[in-house]
Amino acid sequence: MRRNRKRIVVAMSGGVDSSLTAYLLKEAGYEVIGATMRIWDSEKDFPSHGSGDLYGCCGVSNVEDARGVAQKLEIPFYVLNLKEQFEEEVISYFCREYLEARTPNPCILCNEKVKFGALLEKAQELEAPFISTGHYARAEYDRARKRYLLKRGKDARKDQSYVLFSLSQSQLAHALFPLGYSRKEDVRKKARDLGLRVHDKPESQEICFIPGVDYRPFLKRRVYRQIEAGDIVDSQGRILGRHQGIPFYTIGQRKGLGLSVGKPLYVVGFDTQRNLIFVGEKQEVYGSGLIADRVNWIAIDELQQPIRVKAKIRYAHREADAIVEPSRDGKVKVEFIQPQEAITPGQAVVFYDEDMVIGGGWIDRGITGRVA
Repeated sequence: MRRNRKRIVVAMSGGVDSSLTAYLLKEAGYEVIGATMRIWDSEKDFPSHGSGDLYGCCGVSNVEDARGVAQKLEIPFYVLNLKEQFEEEVISYFCREYLEARTPNPCILCNEKVKFGALLEKAQELEAPFISTGHYARAEYDRARKRYLLKRGKDARKDQSYVLFSLSQSQLAHALFPLGYSRKEDVRKKARDLGLRVHDKPESQEICFIPGVDYRPFLKRRVYRQIEAGDIVDSQGRILGRHQGIPFYTIGQRKGLGLSVGKPLYVVGFDTQRNLIFVGEKQEVYGSGLIADRVNWIAIDELQQPIRVKAKIRYAHREADAIVEPSRDGKVKVEFIQPQEAITPGQAVVFYDEDMVIGGGWIDRGITGRVA
């Protein structure tokens, strides 16, 4: 059977962004299918919150909100069980990264492996060649480059291109982001005018499978046997205190160290072999550059010579001028024109040329010292 080139699956979280995305695509003439992903339930990790209850983008109430929007828009709606894929690709990664003294970004892996991976496969089983989400970003085909490009969303405050940097050319070829040219306030207004009850729904939390903002209880339940207390030391190796386990700390952290030395100290590094956390003063948190691996190029096929970019080392981080150099081992070296604070292994570094994502990678380690 031939695929319907106008059929599209919309990942509906029950929020205003994905709800309006479904409406806009239907208005544009697409045969829209709504789908909510069941990716995790809290009974395994937080039984006190109620058997079978779900959090975040796949919460019970959110599933019903998505179903209600689909009914109002008169589109088919499915709840897809992707728990196994989410467990393998996202949760296992999340725990493993913290155990290796790295700070993960599960949203990026979820986008790459689940939404534009497992969900795309499900969409193609429904003979839908495209999927769409409510991300504030743009995907466009550049005939001159013969490549799909990823660009910032026009609403700079909501731009989500950073968390999509790892998408492949094949994935971008099957992705539509209708909100790429929209502003959040206009999205809410349009949803309100359409009578969508989710028009004023609050933003979703940062990590969908963790209630609240404290990830430590989750790690304690999952990998508590692999977490051990140890010493906090300065650069000379002098013991200043005790930590509760390396996974509970991150580069640049000041609060919660339990130190009393007469001056603020910050986490500046880890030694997993000796189970040590190193602390230092504010200036020691800054680095002149970084090494990144698992690099994904979007605007170019590969990096053959140094290029000047705007680099972003965290989702909420202000981009900084930098030079990216290729390495023989497939990694890249990034040198910042001005030192950057808390360059954190495990986070993503994304490279921009104005509004275009050139590519990005995962921070392997920071480089100390000032750039000449």
